[in-house]
Amino acid sequence: MFAPGDLVQPKMGGPKLKVIEAHEDSIVAVQASDEHGKQYTLKNDDVAPYREEGDFGVC
Repeated sequence: MFAPGDLVQPKMGGPKLKVIEAHEDSIVAVQASDEHGKQYTLKNDDVAPYREEGDFGVC
């Protein structure tokens, strides 16, 4: 479902994460802004592909 290098975001909200390990039913990810920071293990069902929607970043 996910592969190392993919950008994801928790479905409940939270920071953009970068996948560093992908397993059958879970991923290990770090914050995209701090790739050497804390690692998070999340179930695949709890994350979605990251995408910027709407007027994000538009002034």
